[in-house]
Order: sequence, then structure tokens, then C-alpha cells
Amino acid sequence: MKLCRIKTNDGIKPAVMDADGTLRDLSGHISDVTAETLAPEALAILSAIDHSDLPRIAGTHAPFLNDVRRIFCIGLNYYDHAAEMNMAIPEHPILFMKACDVTGANDPIVIPKGAEKTDWEVELGIVIGSRTLNVSEADALDHVAGFCMANDVSERDFQMAYGGHWVKGKSADSFAPVGPYLVTTDAVPDPQNLAMSLEVNGEQMQTGNTATMIFSVKQIVAHVSRFITLHPGDLILTGTPPGVGYGYKPPRFLKAGDVVTAQIAGLGTMRHDVIAFSD
Repeated sequence: MKLCRIKTNDGIKPAVMDADGTLRDLSGHISDVTAETLAPEALAILSAIDHSDLPRIAGTHAPFLNDVRRIFCIGLNYYDHAAEMNMAIPEHPILFMKACDVTGANDPIVIPKGAEKTDWEVELGIVIGSRTLNVSEADALDHVAGFCMANDVSERDFQMAYGGHWVKGKSADSFAPVGPYLVTTDAVPDPQNLAMSLEVNGEQMQTGNTATMIFSVKQIVAHVSRFITLHPGDLILTGTPPGVGYGYKPPRFLKAGDVVTAQIAGLGTMRHDVIAFSD
């Protein structure tokens, strides 16, 4: 099942994609897509609906969840990406957070004031569906409601040159676009075999597959839950494959007027206009 939230003239409405790829209005059944919607029993009820009988809906994509709780991120989780960043292969998942709100799959990316090294990172996102603490790898997917795609937009100068960990370079407004859909786990047969790519102005920049992750989805959920209680509505971004701007020689970064498109097999496509910061 692919759940989303659609911006219409009557406000944001919950929606689902039917078997033919048509978006259908779910507002007759739920008022919004929330953390409560992610519970297994709630997802089962929505899945049992005959989606083809629902009204069609059109509009642009809002973030697929109205109450994302926290955004956790895993750094350097692809072997080739660690190499292009000139960083060691981690022994354990590198965990950091993005301290910004999520944005939608077609919302703009805003280059922060004074930034000159704004970069892209297409990533698989994990959507937590139930309280998770000290879970085993074997049981980790039982706590996952589904998956999404994300772009861990990063300002490399803020990230690298101002001390501390990476949160300064990861948390500007618009730096956490997600979507367009929450794709439930039953619709993702193997999260460790998803092709992913990103283009800037039509030029292929990133190509990869989740098969080359250093730490798998199961390992990540188990590891994070050892230290932090995860709750419904938490997102975990699982790292990016090679091809980020920082890794090119010379480096290549985003500028106002660029267009960033990204896709992950089965999870959809995102498209973002890049714009300059404005007071």
C-alpha cells in the first residue's frame, strides 16, 4: 500500500494509490495520515478497503505523515560513499539527527544564507510504526511500518568547518524532503535490493542500490533501538550511495535555478527546484 497526503484547494487530504496507479481520497476513512495510522491494526484496516471505489484526488504531495516525530540518520553507510568522502569504513552505524521539519516530494530546496556548498544525498527512509526498544535484528522489521525515499540535503561547509558533529550542516529549513509515499513493508519485498538514483539538471549524479549498504535495515533498527526508544512517526534515513557533490573532483554543489530529481525503485520520484534564501 502506498499512502500519501495531497495538497488540494480544500486543504491537505490523506490518499492512497490504487492498483492502477490512481490516487484515491482516503478522507472518508481517516482525517489524516498520522503516527496512529502506522499501527499494524490501523494499516490492516486501510489495506482492506476497496481503493478503486474511493474518489479520485489530484494535487501536489505534502509530506506523507503529518506528525513526523524525529529524523535519525545513518552516516557513511555505503562503502563507495565513505571512500569518496575520504573517511574510514565505520565499525558501527554512525548516528546523527536532522533538526528540521520534513518537506514534501516537490517542495523547493532552499540554499541557506551564506552557504556555498549545498549538496544532495538520495536515501532510503525507514518509517517506525510501533514502540521499539532493544529489538533484535530478527524482529526489527516487525516494528517498521514502511519505507520512503528522502534527500539528506547537506551544507558541507557548515557540516565540516564549524566544529561538533554534523547536525549544523544537516538541519537548514527544507533539508529533509521525503516522499512522495509511505510504502508499507508488504509492498517492499526486499528493502536490501532497491535501485536508487539522483540527477541534477538532468545529469546523472548518483546511482546505487541498497544491496551495497554496510549496515542493513534490520541492523540499523536494532542498533538504534539499543540506545534510543523509537516511537511511531520516527524516521531513520539509512545513508547515501556514491555520487554526492562533495565527492567530485572538483566538488560540485547546488545553486539557485538547479533542479534535483531522485528516485528509488518502487518508492516513487521526487523533484525539487533549488532556490536562494530570502529574508
